[in-house]
Amino acid sequence: MSQDYTVDTEKLMVQCDGGVLTIGFNRPDAMNALHPEMLTGLAALVNQASADEAVCAIVLQGQGRAFSAGVDLKVLQDIEPAYGRIGDLFDGPAKQAFTAIRSASVPVIAKVHGACFTGALELALHCDFIFTTDDTKFGDTHTRFGLRPTWGMSQTLSQAIGLRKARELSYTARVFRGDEAEQLGLVNKSVSGSSELDALVSARVAQIAGNSRAAVAAMKDLYRVSEGGHAMDEALKLELESEYQEILDTAQRLAEFR
Repeated sequence: MSQDYTVDTEKLMVQCDGGVLTIGFNRPDAMNALHPEMLTGLAALVNQASADEAVCAIVLQGQGRAFSAGVDLKVLQDIEPAYGRIGDLFDGPAKQAFTAIRSASVPVIAKVHGACFTGALELALHCDFIFTTDDTKFGDTHTRFGLRPTWGMSQTLSQAIGLRKARELSYTARVFRGDEAEQLGLVNKSVSGSSELDALVSARVAQIAGNSRAAVAAMKDLYRVSEGGHAMDEALKLELESEYQEILDTAQRLAEFR
């Protein structure tokens, strides 16, 4: 039986069903623009689900017509940016959120539709997968607003699509769509519409659910090793020597194989 999931803010929606925790940004009238309490709540929910043996995956999505337009610029009007930083009001909660996503023991899937800009794109890039629709609009608009990234854009975007392509997107702040995002390698797959997106995410979650939760957690941990910049010999040594005593279902799964 899964735990009860509640959140202290109306700016997030949460549902846990069939081993999947779905977290929805819930400011549809504001294109789900990010507010600090959304990020704090997101971190708490992801951490809770990561410790819940009944949860096999987390899906992050947006309510209404967009995933998220990014940081709420109205909130930024009340602070004094210093040298392109938006400040601890957002940066602290954002670090909690992306740290929780990256360290979660289960895959976190960004289910992106409508719009995904800047801070929202940074959060999505910290997720294990991104699935989207062809008409979804993406963009890194830091430079347009005289900002510099503090949530990981300069690292995760270049890892996803390569340094030269990442530089182009960040320097120009141009808007691009989901079908191009797939061509760039920014997203795992882009599909024609919302119903196809629902079906795709449901299919991938079902495939994950059919596998060993502990083995999936081990794979996620080992892929973190690949991001550590180790020489290949050292990385192979770390893979070989890492121990995952939580994997206890190997014999049963092998016996069931026919």
